[in-house]
Amino acid sequence: MTTPSPTPDTGAELLPIATPARTRAALRTLIRPDRGLALTGIGILVAATAVGLLVQPLLGRIVDIVADGRPAGDLTLPVVLLVAVALVQGLTTTLGLTRIARLGETVLARLRERFVERALNLPADRLERAGAGDLTARVTGDVARVAEAVRSALPEMARSVLAILLTLGALALLDVRFLLAALLAVPVQLLTARWYVRRALTLYADQRVANGAQQQQLLETIGGAVTVRGHRLEEQHTERSAGRSRKAVDLTMRSVNLVLGFYGRLHIAEYIGLAAVLIAGFWLVRDGAVSIGTATAAALYFHSLFGPVNAALVLLDDAQSAAAGLARLVGVTDLAEQSEPEAGKPQAGKAKAGKPTAGKPEAGQAAPASVPRQRIASSEAAVAVHEVSHAYGPGRPVLHEVSLSLEPGEHVALVGTSGAGKSTLARIVAGVQQPTSGTVTAPAGPGSASAGAGEHPVVLVTQEVHVFTGTLAEDLRLARPDASDADLRTALATVHALDWAEALPDGLATVVGEGGHRLDPARAQQLALARLVLADPALAVLDEATAEAGSAGARVLERSAEAALAGRTALVVAHRLTQAVAADRVVVLEAGRVVESGPHDELRDADGPYAALWRAWSGSRTTAPHP
Repeated sequence: MTTPSPTPDTGAELLPIATPARTRAALRTLIRPDRGLALTGIGILVAATAVGLLVQPLLGRIVDIVADGRPAGDLTLPVVLLVAVALVQGLTTTLGLTRIARLGETVLARLRERFVERALNLPADRLERAGAGDLTARVTGDVARVAEAVRSALPEMARSVLAILLTLGALALLDVRFLLAALLAVPVQLLTARWYVRRALTLYADQRVANGAQQQQLLETIGGAVTVRGHRLEEQHTERSAGRSRKAVDLTMRSVNLVLGFYGRLHIAEYIGLAAVLIAGFWLVRDGAVSIGTATAAALYFHSLFGPVNAALVLLDDAQSAAAGLARLVGVTDLAEQSEPEAGKPQAGKAKAGKPTAGKPEAGQAAPASVPRQRIASSEAAVAVHEVSHAYGPGRPVLHEVSLSLEPGEHVALVGTSGAGKSTLARIVAGVQQPTSGTVTAPAGPGSASAGAGEHPVVLVTQEVHVFTGTLAEDLRLARPDASDADLRTALATVHALDWAEALPDGLATVVGEGGHRLDPARAQQLALARLVLADPALAVLDEATAEAGSAGARVLERSAEAALAGRTALVVAHRLTQAVAADRVVVLEAGRVVESGPHDELRDADGPYAALWRAWSGSRTTAPHP
C-alpha cells in the first residue's frame, strides 16, 4: 500500500510514498533470497560479542588479585587470556561484519535494479504530473541515503544490538541487582527514542519532498533559461528557487536541533545508569555479597554499554532517514506494479526506438505497462482506436472520444496545431500511455496476422533522441540482440546511414554516446530508425521524429523514415507537412478531436482546417513543395 506524497507548492502531483508496513514487507522480500548469509553473519557476530564479554570479568579478576596482595605471577593467566580474547574477537568481528556488509550490498543492488526496472515502466503521464525533480531526487538522494545506511549503519546496528543484549545478560550473571540498577537508564532511553522517532520520520520525509521540489524548480529554471530571460522572469524564478531553498534549509536546521536534543537526553540516561550501578556495587561490596573485582566488572560492563546503546540510538537517525528514502523508492516500484497489465489479458509488446527496450523480458522481469489490446485478424484493421479520451488531470482534457483506424500497410499522418493532442494519441496507440477511457486494438505480438510483424509488434520513435554508450553495433543490437553484422549493415543501408557509419574511426565498433564519438541529431535519429528496421514491427509510430534536425537534416531524415516505414503500417505525427503529402491519408486533430480525414489532395482542395494549415505552411516557404 502506498500513500500520496505531500504536494509542495509546485502544482505537481508527486509520486506516492509506501506505508511503513508496505516498506517492511518490501524489505523482507529483498532479504529473503539471502537468508542463509544473514543468519551466518549474525551467528558469527554473536560469537564475537560473547567472546568480547570476557574482558570485564578478566579485568575484575586482575583487580581482585591486586586487592588481595597476591604474587605478580598470578596476573600472567588473565593477561594472556585478555590478549587471546582480543585476537579472537577481532577476527570473528571482521568475518561477521564482512558477511553483513555483503548482505547489505547484495540487497542494495537488488533494490536498485528493481527500482530502475519499475521506474522505466511508469506511465508517461504520471511522470509528467509528478515532474522530473521528484523522480530525480529519489534516484539520487534517496538511493544514496539507503546505500549509506546499508554500508555503515546496518553492520554497526547489528553489532550494537547484540552487544547490548549479551552485556545485559552478563550483568545478570554477575548479580541480578546490577542488572536492575542498569535498567534504571532504560526508561529515559526508551522515552528519548520514542520522542525522536515520532518527530524524525515525518521531518525526514518532508525534507526529501522539499529537496525534490527544490530540484524541480532548478531544473525548470535552468532548462528554460532562454524563455525565462526572454520574458524577463529572472526575478520571479530566482525568488521561487530561493523560497524552496529556504524551506529545505529550514527543515535541515530542524533536523539538526532534533539530533542535538536527542544526544542531550541520552547523556542523562548514561549518568543515571552509571550512578545506579556504582551505588549498587558499593552496597554489595560493603555487605560482602560480591568482591571488589566483581563490582568493577559490573561497572565496566555498564560503561561498555555507552558505545553500543548510543550507537544504536544514534543510528536511528540514519535508520529513519534511510526508512524515509526506502519508502519513497518502494512507492515508485509499487506504482509501477499497479500500472502493469492484469495477468491473463492479451497484451501488445512495445519498443521505443528512440530509447529502445528491445528483447524479451528476462525471467522475473515485469512486462511493460500497456494499453489493453486484442490480437487482430487479417480481415480487420491493423489499428483501431475507439472513442479514446485522455486527460492529464482533472479539468485538463487532451483527447475527446477519438476514433481512428489504420488498414494493414497504410501510412496515416497526424497533423494539427500545437496542443491538439497528436503526441498523446501517438503514445496511446504505441502503448506507452494508457487512455482515460476508450480502447485500442493493435498488433498483439509475434505471430500477429499483420504483415511485417516481427519480434516487436509496435515501435515508437520520438524526437527525443538518445544514443546509448557503447559501440555503434551494440547500440543497434538493443533492438535485436541476435542481429548479425550483415543485419546491422542492411538496416543502416535501409535508412541511408551506412556510408557515414562505415566512415567512423572504427566503423561499427566505434564507441558512441557519452564519452564516445558524438553523433549529430540527424545521425542519431537515423540510428533510431535503423533500430526500428531491426525490430521489424507490424506497426511503427513516429512522433515528430524529424523535428530535431535542421532543414537539410529534415529532408535526409524524411527519406530515411520513408524507407524504414516501407511495407509496414505507420502512424506519423507530422512535424512538416511534406510528411502528410507522402502519407496515404491525413488525419487532422483540433483541440483533441478528429475534424478531418482523407488524402492530402482531397483535404487541400476542401478549404477546411487542413487547407488552412497547408496554406500557412507552404506560404511560409520560399518554394512550396509540389504535391
